[in-house]
Order: sequence, then structure tokens, then C-alpha cells
Amino acid sequence: MPSPAMDDLLELLHDRQRAAAGQPAETVAETRAGFAPAGLVHPIPDDVRVTAVAAGGVEAHWLDAPGVDAGRVLVFLHGGGFQLGSLASDGELAARLGRPGRMRVLFPEYRLAPEHPFPAAIDDVLAVWRWLRDEQGVDADSIAVVGDSAGGGLTVALLVATRDAGGELPAAVVLMSPTVDLTSSGSSMTDRVDQDPISTPDLLRQLASDYLAGADPTTPLASPLFASLAGLPPMLVQVGTADLLFSDAERLTKAAAAAGVDVRLEVGEGLPHVYQLMLGTPEAADATERIGEFLRERVR
Repeated sequence: MPSPAMDDLLELLHDRQRAAAGQPAETVAETRAGFAPAGLVHPIPDDVRVTAVAAGGVEAHWLDAPGVDAGRVLVFLHGGGFQLGSLASDGELAARLGRPGRMRVLFPEYRLAPEHPFPAAIDDVLAVWRWLRDEQGVDADSIAVVGDSAGGGLTVALLVATRDAGGELPAAVVLMSPTVDLTSSGSSMTDRVDQDPISTPDLLRQLASDYLAGADPTTPLASPLFASLAGLPPMLVQVGTADLLFSDAERLTKAAAAAGVDVRLEVGEGLPHVYQLMLGTPEAADATERIGEFLRERVR
């Protein structure tokens, strides 16, 4: 069962969801400006140094907590339905996940739909990966990639594209409530509607449509659930049961295991989409601790 702190946030999210029902749709700019996927936006801690960088032509930021090892890098790909999200919404979580393994965090600001539909986002992520490997000279086995929601889908797409090109893969991958099926065919899209305090099926389908802009939703780099997953690195998947995308995580884990991937699924009973963002709850703290342990065990 969710903790009291988590229950308070769930109530806030449900209230916000009910208040938005029937209201005129916001513009994309308005939605981006107010985007708070966990109910509240938490600032990056003052002791984390934030440095802007052009990573292969893509706007990005280095996040350096005290004592990080510059030779070990965590690439963090933010969520937001391929249309929302930024350092403002996800930077605190990214910095928090880099601390346990003393890893520098590279936070790309990949291009967003609808202005930049598929494949702009994955093109940017691949450009960042090539820059990190070829221009910065970071060994693949010293890199982990972490993604939440849409960023989780981009993470798997990055792995698939890099593997297919014959490139070296990162040492480990963490996916939080990943979006890996833009056909919206998972059973949780219907049987968890009353539980999810953040998303609705109509919202998720609209975000997918805006991103795809007519592209086939089963294209592997858009919906990596439909890709071959053989040869991918060790993978930790975390998801809550109160999430319309629960089935994405569940099916991806099963497909990865069937392909021989070392994959672990951790399910949070009653927890919402990307609950790791919810700083101050024991559930987010526990998830952070498990992610840190996973990365320490696998990243050189």
C-alpha cells in the first residue's frame, strides 16, 4: 500500500485531474510551462553544478554532484510524452540518480513534438551518444542510460539502433514507467483507467499521434516493444500498478527475458506513473536506492 506521503500526492494528482476534466485545452506552450508530472517540481540541489553543453549539436547539461567520477556517465532521458519535459521537470531526479554511483549526469534536451515529430527525438539521442563516445572518449562500459516514460522508450530505441549499427552498448539501463508501445494496445490502457491519477487514454493517444505525425506506430525506433531485444545490456524496469502504461513495462520485460536479456521488473503496488519523481516519499527513496545499487554493480 502507498505510504501516507504518497497518498497525499496521489490525492493532489487526482484533484488536479478532476479539475482539468472538461476545461478548454491548454496550448502546448502553456502545458510545457506548467508541466509538473509528479504534482510538484523539485529544484536541482544547490550543491550540483549545472553546465550547459552542445552534445553533438544537441542542447544538453552536465550535472555534477560533489565527488563524481568524470569517467563514469549516466545519460538521463526525460519523459513527457515526447512533447513535454525538460531539465526543470526532471533535473532533480537525474541528479539524484547520479549520486549513488558517483556518476556525472548528461541530460539532453532532445527536440520535442509536435514541432519536431519522429524521428527527431531519437536522432538527437543518437547524436548525443555518438558525441559522448567518439568526441568525449567515454568507454561504453562506463556509461549507463536511464529514462522515464517517453525517455524510457527512447532509451530502448537508442540500444536497438546502436546494436543494429554494430556499436558498443552501455553497461546498464534503467527504465521507469517506459513508453514502448505507441499503438496503445496494452490491457492496462483500459483496465487501469480509474487508478491512474496522471494520464488518460485520450491524452496518451494524442501525444503518440503528435509525435508520430503519420509514421507507423509499430516502427521499432518509435515503439521498441516491436523491435528485437536480443543482445541488449542488463536492464532494470520499475513501474507502478496505478499506471496506464503498466502493460508496456510488463510486456517489455517479458520480451527482453525471452530474448536472453538480463532484466529485472520491480512493481510498486498502487504507485503512479514515474513515482520516482516524488521526492520526499519512501517509495521514491527506495527506488533511488535500488537503482543506485543496480548501477554500482554494473557500471565499471
